[in-house]
Amino acid sequence: MNRAIFIDRDGTISEEVGHINHLSRFWLFPFSAVALRQVHENGYLAIVITNQSGVARGYFSEEMVQAIHKRMTEELEASGATLDAIYYCAHHPSVGEPPYRRDCDCRKPKPGLLFRAARDYDIDLANSWMVGDRYSDIELAASAGVKSALVLSGYGRGEWEHQRDNWTIQPDLVAENLLEAASLISSLDVVMTTSRKTT
Repeated sequence: MNRAIFIDRDGTISEEVGHINHLSRFWLFPFSAVALRQVHENGYLAIVITNQSGVARGYFSEEMVQAIHKRMTEELEASGATLDAIYYCAHHPSVGEPPYRRDCDCRKPKPGLLFRAARDYDIDLANSWMVGDRYSDIELAASAGVKSALVLSGYGRGEWEHQRDNWTIQPDLVAENLLEAASLISSLDVVMTTSRKTT
């Protein structure tokens, strides 16, 4: 089975600017390509998991989401990095019109997208990670049975400094950004491998 690092988009791979309704508002973090190369070097799949309820809210179309993902993929590839897959939820449980207005199982923190990715790519969830900048990413990880890393980019620092005392679930690690998260996960892998060899 494969291992994966599931990665939130806005605030984790790219700048958090609110709903992205135009290509000009999408900016990759400068460290994202390096981080994704490290993810693959460490033997993980790199899979984006993102809520895009702006579709349901009428802020932009699914075509815009797909255009942004095309831009993201092209910019990463130009820097020698790739994503194995991108999964997004365009729904909202109480806003918009059908088919986008519905209480789905794929809107984070519900685990539907991770379960779908696990089926599609034969992923061992227990040995995989979710990396994101929101508490909902930590909740998603817990509900899907994967380990979690909170990054302090995007909304992460504010949520960590001002809200974590109210959290019922804590992340397995906290990192400055996606690159540091990838490095810390790699270090944990080395520690666990060494531990297995000595027991």
